[in-house]
Amino acid sequence: MAPITAIILTRNEQVHLQRCIDSLRPCVSRIYVIDSGSTDQTLQIARAAGAEVFENAWVNHAVQFNWAIDHCPIDTPWVLRLDADEIITPELAAEINDRLPTLSEETTGVCFKRRVHFMGRWIRHGGYYPTILLRLFRTGAGRSEQRWMDEHITLQRGSSIVFNHDIIDENLNDLTWWTDKHNRYATREAVDLLCTRHGLQPDDAPLVSSAQAKLKRWLKERIYARAPMMMRPMMYFLYRYFLRLGILDGAPGLIFHTLQGFWYRFLVDAKIYELQRQAKHEGLDIPTLLQRDHHIDPS
Repeated sequence: MAPITAIILTRNEQVHLQRCIDSLRPCVSRIYVIDSGSTDQTLQIARAAGAEVFENAWVNHAVQFNWAIDHCPIDTPWVLRLDADEIITPELAAEINDRLPTLSEETTGVCFKRRVHFMGRWIRHGGYYPTILLRLFRTGAGRSEQRWMDEHITLQRGSSIVFNHDIIDENLNDLTWWTDKHNRYATREAVDLLCTRHGLQPDDAPLVSSAQAKLKRWLKERIYARAPMMMRPMMYFLYRYFLRLGILDGAPGLIFHTLQGFWYRFLVDAKIYELQRQAKHEGLDIPTLLQRDHHIDPS
């Protein structure tokens, strides 16, 4: 078992939490659950499973994760972030135990490959696998970017490597839950894109510790964000589903790529359009509107 503290952010995760904690047992020595107002059995499951529970009001993922780093009594040399609906595969757990003690002091971060499962199907195509994310870092070396959406853990020093095995992202809730969650994500993504367009986003690109994440950030902000609104979701879907062979992911893949690659992206553009209309109607500029309604600091 490696000297790792795992941090899991939760709110009403009774469906997933036990599975997540069980996957962590072979490779971490301590588990902290940071909850933001669960009304189901999440807290009871966490405590019964041996996790230490902390509670903090929700703002966004970045704020919550950084709060955990700053306020939890972390006394291990490594910290791991895992979402409640994710699991560490047994192969990755073994790799963590085997390789972590051999890493040089200059290696302060470890990236994992994320494998998304949707409606029982591994989404292998459409450019969706592998998604490489920095999830394990030396204590004191990593923090989350302060972004409303698409936040990454970044390293303040050192460099990162990529391990060979996977984490699995498999949400067990139904499609109604999924679309409701992505409706809320679309609001955050619209705000995030408007912040980028109006120079309100911190320039953290050099700190993003996964080369893939850095490339995706560049493509999103320099290419996708400058493409014509309302048209770019369709262009992106066609690219993913046909050019990147998402069509090979079967019926679950058709549903996933259509909803996540087109519907969600179109909803983001519709919400940007709505915010722009609101600003014009009220005689405000976008930074002022975002500061007032979404607590964005325009400085």
